[in-house]
Amino acid sequence: MRTNEVLARLEAAVSALGDVDVSAWPEDTLKEQLGELSAALVALDTSLSRIADGVRARGLRVEEPVPA
Repeated sequence: MRTNEVLARLEAAVSALGDVDVSAWPEDTLKEQLGELSAALVALDTSLSRIADGVRARGLRVEEPVPA
């Protein structure tokens, strides 16, 4: 997969996640979906950690952008 395509997909994922607001979910819905939500969060954390580790393995730093 081309670099631009990968970055576009990552940006789309960030955008989609920005729309998630579990505080607006009814309590029953959150409890019903907690297992799936937890699995998705763990998978996401694993993937992001793997990518960040790959960057660090190349001797680079993963840094937060400085606000303008």
